[in-house]
Amino acid sequence: MQKWLMKNRNRLTAITGILIVLAFAAKWLFKSETAESGLLLAASLIGGFPIAASAWQALKVKVISIDLLVTLAILGSFVIQEFEESAIVAFLFLFGAYLEQKTLAKTRSAIKKLVEMVPETALRQTADGDFEEVDLDDLDEGDILLVKPGGKIPVDGEVVSGSGTANEASITGESMPLGKKPGDPVYAGTILENGTIRIKAEKVGDETTFGKIIELVEEAQDSKSQAERLIDRFSKYYTPVVLILAIIVGLISQDLELAVTILVLGCPGALVIGVPVSNVAGIGNGAKQGILFKGSEVITKFSKVDTIMFDKTGTLTYGDPRVSQVKKYGQGQLAEQLLVSVEKESAHPLAKAITGYYEDLEAKEVEASQVLQGGGIVAQVAGQQVLVGNRYLLDQYHVPVTKEMGKDMEELASAGNSLVLVAVNGQLELALGLKDEIRAGVKEDLAALKKLGVKNLLLLSGDSQKTVDLVAEDLGLTEAYGQLLPEDKAEFVKKRQAAGEIVAFVGDGINDSPSLARADIGIAMGSGTDVAIETSSVVLMNGSFDRIPRALALAKATRRNMIENITIALAVVAVLLVSVLASSWMNMAIGMFVHEGSILVVILNAMRLLAYRSKLQKSRKLIENNFSQAAGPYTKGIESIQ
Repeated sequence: MQKWLMKNRNRLTAITGILIVLAFAAKWLFKSETAESGLLLAASLIGGFPIAASAWQALKVKVISIDLLVTLAILGSFVIQEFEESAIVAFLFLFGAYLEQKTLAKTRSAIKKLVEMVPETALRQTADGDFEEVDLDDLDEGDILLVKPGGKIPVDGEVVSGSGTANEASITGESMPLGKKPGDPVYAGTILENGTIRIKAEKVGDETTFGKIIELVEEAQDSKSQAERLIDRFSKYYTPVVLILAIIVGLISQDLELAVTILVLGCPGALVIGVPVSNVAGIGNGAKQGILFKGSEVITKFSKVDTIMFDKTGTLTYGDPRVSQVKKYGQGQLAEQLLVSVEKESAHPLAKAITGYYEDLEAKEVEASQVLQGGGIVAQVAGQQVLVGNRYLLDQYHVPVTKEMGKDMEELASAGNSLVLVAVNGQLELALGLKDEIRAGVKEDLAALKKLGVKNLLLLSGDSQKTVDLVAEDLGLTEAYGQLLPEDKAEFVKKRQAAGEIVAFVGDGINDSPSLARADIGIAMGSGTDVAIETSSVVLMNGSFDRIPRALALAKATRRNMIENITIALAVVAVLLVSVLASSWMNMAIGMFVHEGSILVVILNAMRLLAYRSKLQKSRKLIENNFSQAAGPYTKGIESIQ
């Protein structure tokens, strides 16, 4: 019976509403009070049964729910034979729950749209070279898949043949398509807008970046913030208090109708739903933009941040440095070859720059290597010890540095270079200067963070102090500290927290994991790597710096919306209770109408967050639209040539 009532709750709501309309028609058109009473009685029973069933289920787990208050109100109306009010109360409560269900589903639209981006089948290559359509669950790592124009990419993988352009908005939040050619990565849930490609599957199912995004957003939307937990505890005790208050008022006043009305008007429905619906909508909006908040508690804490610390490489800069100068001491040719041998085994951005600079040199076999955290790499190549790293690494291995060498290092650092030093068998052989461009628009984004209330903007880097000072001066940062090891950065975070500051740290999610974990809010810049998702509180899926002020603005808007909903809910309950006790016009039906209306108001207020865009976004969107319009004729011309 319970399952049937829950399954057909919406139908029962509609029947209740129809019976009420027929009752009023019987009264006003046919002047039949008997028919009116019979229809209202039927409406009360049909509408009351599912409410009573929910109340009973809650009582079985020792919870006094809102459904119980409404059930008692309906029974009380029966006792005083106010069938009109009992029917209207039942209908409004059921209809309010229906609207709540629909609008909550709307706030979760981000998840629904994300899930719909994943295809159900894929074209997999068979042993004879043909392609067959198979379910996504049947795919394995290493499978070769065919993706046609307009098709959805089913796995994370690498393009092995063909070319085209892919829309990766579902991963990064950016709608601009990216060119794809052999060797390029592709992600599940993205769309191949044109071209045909074959890809080798590297991650399938829930292990894909897209699968992790969906899991993260679902967990975030289902998690509860401190404010939600507080309201849950409040409601747990508040509801019995309303019940006791209604009994006391009934006993003192001997007015059963007044007591029943208090039961209805005291329901904290809008208060219970107001906070979670704001958080769900805010998280959903962020997911559409490639901003992943790890839970509603993160949003609340992020909105209060007053200090943000930044790593330099890959955060304030593009993370794509180039070798600008090379100083040689002694056997430079051999040292360069040994350097290339070591760096070809490293995934660091500086390593990529160095191997690209020396692309014509042949690498030797690396016999052994070890990473010294915060220093660099110690390796054995062709029977020789090779040190590749910074001054700290040289000091640890007691490599002598002459005045001339020290002067060269200062000159390279003063010019804004990152230093890579190479020592062979205990002697410094090379000093390389590498430059990395500052991201476009970073200065404007930092100014936007200041306008959003961030008081302190700090740069923490392993580069020389002169290098970080140049960057900080150019960008207008509050403070800058260089020559820091990962543990030094984490200690900086700890000190500022001890001073009462709420600290966010922005890094790449790998080298800066101690600081990301230590900060109140860890923000990972990147394209959704496993480490970034696991170690941070906020993940910026495409690594775009302008997502940071967008994320902060959205967090502040979500918290503001949550406070608005709490205020609306408490104000409505207060006004209703005062009105019923101090006025003659308030009755149960009017009170229930206002009560259900307040629930709808807080939900609609929260839904505004789904379309929220900060002023920064609006200005950037305007520029993009103007550029697109200006570039339109040229784009069409290029397409026609292709």
